[in-house]
Amino acid sequence: MEPDRLPPKKFPRVPFERRFYAFVIDLTVTWLLSTFAGTGAVQAIVFFLVWIVLRVVVVDKNQGQSLGSWCMDIKVLNLRFRKVPDVFELAKREGVVGGLAMFAAVGFNILFLNPFATLLLVAPLIIDCAIAYADDDWNQAFHDRLFGTVMIQTKRGYSLDIRLRRLLADLRYRMRK
Repeated sequence: MEPDRLPPKKFPRVPFERRFYAFVIDLTVTWLLSTFAGTGAVQAIVFFLVWIVLRVVVVDKNQGQSLGSWCMDIKVLNLRFRKVPDVFELAKREGVVGGLAMFAAVGFNILFLNPFATLLLVAPLIIDCAIAYADDDWNQAFHDRLFGTVMIQTKRGYSLDIRLRRLLADLRYRMRK
């Protein structure tokens, strides 16, 4: 066994869907805020800066949770030290993920102009997510494996997916009456 890959303690495992929804929330917020900056290179730079603020500064100040992670009751944890990564570790991790997300956002912006270019720009992010989906133990994406992090379930958050399911079930019940 590699020294950097210590066997993890029994942390609550995060279902892939919750991790995906948390990422989509962060990506959507970042993309929406960056659209106010204009288009092209300026938008890409603003996107990356907002991503770093949302996924490094907020995570550091909010006990390992970004906005999306808080909505889905998950947080990032360093497997080796079993604590929230420090700002430097988060910055390295999110530099990689933010770059992939930025390319995907650029791809979504040109979707109707050049679908093939969109596919090429979104593909690295899809591959990163597919690696997380294929990992049966911890849902570790490539960037998690690279920086020794894992997403774990926590009781600190909003449980947005559960609340939405309850709301939809309640609406369906009321419509049947």
